[in-house]
Formats: sequence, C-alpha cells, structure tokens
Amino acid sequence: MIACLERFLPDSEAETRADDDVASLCKALELNGSIDYGSVGVASKDFGGLYAVKPLAFIRPSGADDLVRVVSAAARSSNLTVAARGNGHSINGQAMADRGLVIDMRTMEERIEVVSCGGSTYVDVSGGALWEDVLKRCVLGFGLAPRSWTDYLGLTVGGTLSNAGISGQTFRYGPQTSNVTEMEVVTGKAETLVCSETQNPEIFFSILGGLGQFGIITRARVLLQPAPDMVRWVRLVYAEFDAFSRDAEFLVTRPEGDSFDYVEGFVFVNSSDPVNGWPSVPLTPEQRFNSGRVPRTAGSVLYCIEVALHYKSSDHASTVDMAVSRMLERLGFIEGLEFHVDVGYMEFLLRVKRVEDEARANGIWDAPHPWLNLLVSKRDIADFDRTVFKKILRDGVGGPMLVYPLLRSKWDDRTSVVIPEGEIFYLVALLRFDPAYSKDSVVETMVAQNQEIIKCCVQNGFDFKLYLPHYQSEEGWKRHFGNRWTRFVERKTRFDPMAILAPGQKIFSRSRQP
Repeated sequence: MIACLERFLPDSEAETRADDDVASLCKALELNGSIDYGSVGVASKDFGGLYAVKPLAFIRPSGADDLVRVVSAAARSSNLTVAARGNGHSINGQAMADRGLVIDMRTMEERIEVVSCGGSTYVDVSGGALWEDVLKRCVLGFGLAPRSWTDYLGLTVGGTLSNAGISGQTFRYGPQTSNVTEMEVVTGKAETLVCSETQNPEIFFSILGGLGQFGIITRARVLLQPAPDMVRWVRLVYAEFDAFSRDAEFLVTRPEGDSFDYVEGFVFVNSSDPVNGWPSVPLTPEQRFNSGRVPRTAGSVLYCIEVALHYKSSDHASTVDMAVSRMLERLGFIEGLEFHVDVGYMEFLLRVKRVEDEARANGIWDAPHPWLNLLVSKRDIADFDRTVFKKILRDGVGGPMLVYPLLRSKWDDRTSVVIPEGEIFYLVALLRFDPAYSKDSVVETMVAQNQEIIKCCVQNGFDFKLYLPHYQSEEGWKRHFGNRWTRFVERKTRFDPMAILAPGQKIFSRSRQP
C-alpha cells in the first residue's frame, strides 16, 4: 500500500501516470469512497483565497472506516499528512495539505437524527453535515433547534466544533463547543473513539476547539431546545463607543427572560458610503437611515447593537411590542435611529445565506477574503476602538466590522480554545466583501492592514487572541496558547504523535517516527 502511495511523490513519471495511479491508490486503500488525484483544484484553495496549496489527492470517504484507512496509510508513510476539509470556509489555508491527503468531509454519509436521552433531546449529526441542513431538519421536522449557532450556516459541524462556533446566542449558551455532549472521532493514531465528558474525556475536550490537531470529528451529539416561530429583529445606533459597549454588556449580563435572545453589534462608517456607511444599517429596503439624527459631535465611525427576540406565532403583537419596548427603554441609543422587522426564525438564522446568494450573483463570493477575527478583553476594548476602529479602519473594510461582548463563564476551560482573561471579552470580526478588494494589490494591502492591527494590539499590550488563528512559527503559537501551550503539546503527543493531522495550521511538523 505504502509503495503505491509513495509513487505520488513529485516526479515527472508520476505526473504522466496520474490516471493509472488513481486506480492503484483506490485499490490499495480499499476505500468504500473514492480518491481524486487529477482534479484537486477545490482542495487546493479555500474561501480566504490567499493561499493555493496542491495536495497529493482529494479523498471522498463514505464513513469513519475510510478515514481510519487513510490515516493508517499516512502513518506508515515517511511524510504524508491528512487534512479534513469541510465546506472550504477557512481563510488562511488551515484545511490544506501540501502534497498530502485532503479529506472531503462533505461526502461522508450524512446523518441528522433527533434522539432523546436522560430527559433531554439531541441531534446526532455527521461531522461533514452543514449547519443549515441541521437547522432545516430539526426545525421543520421536529420544531426543535440547537441553542448556539454561527452567523453563517454554510459551515460543517466538525469545522465549527474544531474552532468554537460563535454568534449572537453565545452570550447565553456559550459557543457551539459548549453545546455538544458526545462525539465520535478518528484520532491521528487511526483510532475510532466515542467520547464525552465522562467517556474518554481527554480526547473529548482536546478535540473541541482543537483546530483539527487531535482527531477528525465524524459524529457529534448537539443539545436541542424548542424552536420559536418568529423573531423581532432590531438594530440600534450609537454615536459613542462608551454608550454602545455599556448597553451591550448590560444586555449580555441580564438573566434569561430579562434580555433579548440574540445580541451582536457592529461598527460602521459615519458617511453615506453604500457598503461601509449608513445604508448598511436598515433592515429592509423601505427603511431609511436619517443621518440628521446623528449628533454633530460624532466621530468617523458609529456603532450599532443588533438584537433579536424570539416568539411564537400565537403570541399577540402587543405582547411582543411590550416586551421589546420594556428592554429598549433602558438603553441609550440615538432616538430615531432604531430599526425593527419581524421575520421567521429560519429566515433570521439564514440571513447570511441571502448575502451569499447576492455575492455569488455579482462575483464577490469567489474573490479573496482577507478576514481577521480577534477576541479582545473588556479591559482593552475601548483602546482598541480608539486605535483601530477610529484610526486604522476609519474608512471601513468593504464589509461588516462586528464587535460584541461574550462571557467567559459560558466557555469550558477544559477545551483547547484559548480566550482573553476576565469575565467579559469581545469578538471583533473584520469581514471584507467589497469587489474592489479582489485586486491583488488591494488584497496585499488588506493583509498588511491585518498585520498592522495585530502589531498595534501587541505594542499596546492588549489582552487578545486570534479567533480562527493563523501563525507562521512555533513562537507565534506559543504566544497564542500562553500557559496552555504545554497542555496542547501533550495532547498532540498523545493523540497524533506523528503530527499527521491538520498540517495547514502550521503548528507542528510531520514526524517520521511515532
């Protein structure tokens, strides 16, 4: 088997025998799925569009047994690596494998099965399933839904659980990693393990937020709750960051029943710019942003709190109005700059899908996306606003600039995720979509701007972490993990001692010996 695999190492003879080699490799691995050696273009790129790395082969497994065979074969080779690829939404090549084997997790047999256990209801879902499919199956079939989401649902379950999974429900229920109770995984030692908080707990917590370093998620059990029918979606504009952050933190620290069900926020440019400015705030085409309401003392950027209240279609409109009004009257947004719309629950959760459809139609979706995601401590977020939003990003980024608070107490320190110190910290996400940013020279400028922002955080001593991290050196990863680096290395040694998995993260180098 390994002799067959080694024939794919770069040489001109192997390149000319690609068709024969595909058949030989498939036969040698005895997969129930398939291997594509000649057409690996999809596996050599990702949503970020910043890197292009050609793998040896693109493997489409049918189940966990195929993954075991692939990882076992890689372990018996001298240098093969294996990367699990979900829907290709990584930014910096994290799901790539240079001359390695990329696994197409989307071809795994899809499983979305609602189960009851111990008085609670869960959904058992395959690691390669998309969250949007989980949503449709659970809501339409059972009137149930997971508690914690991401903003964009065209992501795989295994992909988000390998990072954290953050959205406007995270303040209440924690990230998606805090809402999974059991997983089946294939480790870097080619072992298939079922794990939970009580069964194989070390691999369970290692995998969650583990950046794919310890195993590949083939199945996850996610907690469900009754799904609402409708959502009152509200946006509130602020002129000053202090008022914005004070109200946002107030909302995320209120008890359930005394706040909204979803809380996010974003920064936008104080101008008529159609992408970065006032027009990006209204929720419907009929709504208009009255710039005359903005105080003359406002600076280069403004702020918006975005909230949502869940309700049943049987609830009387006046009841919903009263609940929303009761919460809004305690907030200090600019009078006359609030926007409301009522939408279905699924429509709300799939709101970014509409953005995707529009972006695909005008060619933006396939352009490079030099995004940057950070987690910044409450202690430093005001200074971050002053030095980054008001200065470096005062003209916007050609897309949303998200910023909203999260609560450390909703995260589990036993997972591999690292976050800033303190109970409150902020997600900052710079999501560029403007087609002007597809030009190579502009992309390079945006990447340089990302580095400038990171450098600014370091030089000012901000307590921050990269979310969806990307570093080029071991020193960078050591700084990222801080005092948890030793634990991370120990977990790697235990579950993937040859560093076969997730080479695109560039954390560890492939070892020739177990």
